[in-house]
Amino acid sequence: MRVAGVTIPKQKRVVIALTYVKGIGQTSSEKILNTAGIDESIRVKDLTQEQEDKIRSILEGEYKTEGDLRRDVAANIKRLKDIKSYRGTRHMKRLPARGQRTKTNSRTVRGNVRNKAASGKKPGAQKT
Repeated sequence: MRVAGVTIPKQKRVVIALTYVKGIGQTSSEKILNTAGIDESIRVKDLTQEQEDKIRSILEGEYKTEGDLRRDVAANIKRLKDIKSYRGTRHMKRLPARGQRTKTNSRTVRGNVRNKAASGKKPGAQKT
């Protein structure tokens, strides 16, 4: 089954499978199924065509997903960069933008440099 340009796995429960779409989490998924009147425990492969269409129509009508969501997030970050706000400059420098410490941590953003900056004696250096 394809929803919002994403192929969701057939063997999983519908409530879990819908979370594969960017912008849809557990809570949103439960709300969509309640609105559509579909049981959460049913598997994707067991859905009827009418149920699939109902889920698709609710998703397209009420939720911002995938490409639109990515575009909006990118536009928001670009706006922050353009006005040179604190958060915008943090994005430009590829540093944490929400007040986290950077002396340690923030490895995912800055890269793992712990193994490069070793201190103390080098094991290969010997007196001759």
